[in-house]
Amino acid sequence: EAVAAEWMLEFASSCLCRHFAEQSGAEFWRWRDVAQALINGLSQIPPHQKKTVYLCQLLIRIAQGKSLGLHFANDQRISPLESALSFWTLLEREENKLEKLHEEIRRLIQIQIVAVHMENRYFKEAAEVLERLFTDSESDKPLRVKLATVIKTKDPYAPLLQSFSYSLLISKIKSYIQLFTKENETNFLIQEATKHVVSKGLGATALQSRPVEVNENDKSDLEIKQRFVLSIILIRDCTFLSCVNGKMQNCCLDVDFSLFWIYINCLLGLNNVQNVGKNGVSLACSRRRQRWTHKEDLELKAGVKEFGVGNWAKILVHGNFTNRTSVMLKDRWRTLTKIK
Repeated sequence: EAVAAEWMLEFASSCLCRHFAEQSGAEFWRWRDVAQALINGLSQIPPHQKKTVYLCQLLIRIAQGKSLGLHFANDQRISPLESALSFWTLLEREENKLEKLHEEIRRLIQIQIVAVHMENRYFKEAAEVLERLFTDSESDKPLRVKLATVIKTKDPYAPLLQSFSYSLLISKIKSYIQLFTKENETNFLIQEATKHVVSKGLGATALQSRPVEVNENDKSDLEIKQRFVLSIILIRDCTFLSCVNGKMQNCCLDVDFSLFWIYINCLLGLNNVQNVGKNGVSLACSRRRQRWTHKEDLELKAGVKEFGVGNWAKILVHGNFTNRTSVMLKDRWRTLTKIK
């Protein structure tokens, strides 16, 4: 379980980095939740994955850097960017090179911590955060003096803040991600997926557009994968922090949580597996409709009774359905409800 969790975290981190770099918001938030849950599920961080964990936490906070109402720490004064700075410090400790880039990013985070407060006209808080950033009066004294002067002017558009903008910070973080990704190319799940695609003689485009063909051995293999992945979901017993009315609370994460069932479906290819007909062609690519049998209706009702309305992916995995998808289950349940 620990090894599999490490592979999953490595893959989630890779997706998180890619979507941060591409600025694809919805995908980034989706993988943020997956990565965060996997991280919270670790009893301890493996030494070789410290940088991965720190980078995930950094990106999550940088992406939310302008949301002063959001808190990642118990101390309500700590903004997302100030929290990000602590993880950047941890990353710096794990590396012995890239000193120039490290210094640039550190300076940008420090300046933007102050800038975001000023943009929201929290000038008093900006002065207070400056004291926390530079506890040693001699540490980076020139920058401290400049920021103190800017705060006194109460000008959110001061040249210093414009020169070291948030967009520049994002750009530098992207540069760091490129270097990090290049150094950490041993992504096991990506490698195995690539081998599979190559062995089938399929390109990425062809793989997406081609109907899925599954023989009996493949079906058996996929069933094993289903049982395997479902058995290693450490997320079941993990906790995560949720923000409710500006306060962070510990919440028990239920495996019914739709994001993770979507994630598992993606890992297993369940949408394709469950749609394979007798002729080996995916019903997702076919327009033929299949009547619901009385037995399937009973199976659906039993699944709803056990897992609840809305948990269609879970009902699909545990139920005895033929050529059905979670969407089909949802539509059929709506029909049954109307009939009733």
